[in-house]
Amino acid sequence: MKLKVTPTAIHDVLVIEPTVFGDERGWFTESFNAVDFADATGLTVNFVQDNHSFSRQWTLRGLHYQLEKTQGKLVRVVAGSVFDVAVDVRKESPTYGKWVGIELSAQNHKQLWVPPGLAHGFLVLSETAEFLYKTTDYYHPQSEACLVWNDPTVAIAWPLPEGVNPNMNAKDMSGLAWDAAPKF
Repeated sequence: MKLKVTPTAIHDVLVIEPTVFGDERGWFTESFNAVDFADATGLTVNFVQDNHSFSRQWTLRGLHYQLEKTQGKLVRVVAGSVFDVAVDVRKESPTYGKWVGIELSAQNHKQLWVPPGLAHGFLVLSETAEFLYKTTDYYHPQSEACLVWNDPTVAIAWPLPEGVNPNMNAKDMSGLAWDAAPKF
C-alpha cells in the first residue's frame, strides 16, 4: 500500500504516512493521489483549495472551524515542525469535546486528515515552519468560529516550554471558551 493510515483517539481523524523513496541523492514522495487516498481511507474527497502558511517558532494558529461550508483538511509540514491539534465539536460524536495532537514535520512526512466538524490549530515547534493544507470547501469568513487555545475544559497539552507564551494574532487570542463556542 502506498499510504499507511493510522486512526487516532478521534476515530475519523487519521494520520496519513505516504511512502518515501530515498537514496544518496535525496528522496521522493507522492504527497497526494486521490485514488490512493480513497483506497487507503475509504474516503472520497474533493479538495477545492490549497493553503500555505509560514510561521515563526511558538506561533499558535487556531483553533479554527467554519459553521457553514465546513472544511475537511489534509494538513502537512514541508519545512520545520509543528504540534497539530484537532478538537471534536460535533455534539453527536462519541469523542465530542476530545482533542488529538501529533507532531508533523518535514522529516517525518506525516499528514493529518481532519474531517469537517472539528476545530483545528497548530503550534510551531521549530525556528520556522511551512504548513500546507488542502480543504474540501472554500474559506468562508462569515461563518468562521475560533475556540480559544487554552480552554480548561478541552485542556490541550500544548508543548510550550515553561515561561513561553505563544505568538498569536488578536482573533486567536480572543477565541471563545468551550461553553460559549458554537457546536455542530
